[in-house]
Amino acid sequence: MSVVLVTAGALLTVGALAAPAQAAAPPAPAVVAKGGYVMNNSSGLSLYTKAADTRRSTGSTTKIMTARVVLASKKLNLDAKVTVQKAYSDYIVRNNASSAHLIVGDRPTVRQLLYGLMLPSGCDAAFALADKFGTGSTQAARVKSFIGSMNSTAKSLGLKNTHFDSFDGIGKGANYSTPRDLTKLASNAMKFSAFRVIVKTKSTQQKVTTKTGAYRYMSWKNTNLLLGSYSGTIGVKTGSGPQAGYCLVFAATRGSKTVIGTVLASTSEATRTADAKKLMDYAFKK
Repeated sequence: MSVVLVTAGALLTVGALAAPAQAAAPPAPAVVAKGGYVMNNSSGLSLYTKAADTRRSTGSTTKIMTARVVLASKKLNLDAKVTVQKAYSDYIVRNNASSAHLIVGDRPTVRQLLYGLMLPSGCDAAFALADKFGTGSTQAARVKSFIGSMNSTAKSLGLKNTHFDSFDGIGKGANYSTPRDLTKLASNAMKFSAFRVIVKTKSTQQKVTTKTGAYRYMSWKNTNLLLGSYSGTIGVKTGSGPQAGYCLVFAATRGSKTVIGTVLASTSEATRTADAKKLMDYAFKK
């Protein structure tokens, strides 16, 4: 009996030694941004959090919602033309804002305005879209209505820590969101095919109708430096501002996995890009 017991014990020991070791989970990266969040876009599973539910100014990442409201509009016609008003260019000058360099009297299409909104982050394009898709008899009323639609959409998407008081991120103190909310918003916006096409475009040249019916070409370059520098990048949107710091909502696909996330309040264009790369590297390993 004792021999059998010893033999069994020996076998158990060998079995324990032969068990494959489990790979240690990669350590979470340190990022400069004050807030960050990454999730698996298919499952919604959180892969990384850092102050993910802390409300912060969002800069031009606000324009994701601007585009989302437009794309969800009833009877949307992306080829409808919109006349550029002097008020849009005056707004750019007054606020020293990022611009798509729209020319007064030109008649870009809604689709072209979305490119101008998302690639060079044109606040003039944002104004034009808010004026076009808001309701009311005056420009001020239409803009107010549009911002109202941005907030009602945030509520319908369950974004409990998000509020907008502008169509472009140049807020009046009540324009905020969180890394988690912005990521969820971007994930929802990516369900629109036009949005997906636009936000993964590195640069574009658009043939725009002028006031006289002639044409001019507008060239726009995407401010998202991940495009062309991080394999699999499919979007999404940069943002910056005195209160916001440097922000980036990002997404990439490798194989069958898409990760999507946000960094808020990084310290520079370079650090927000580096932060996003670190977080995506980490997320793809999980």
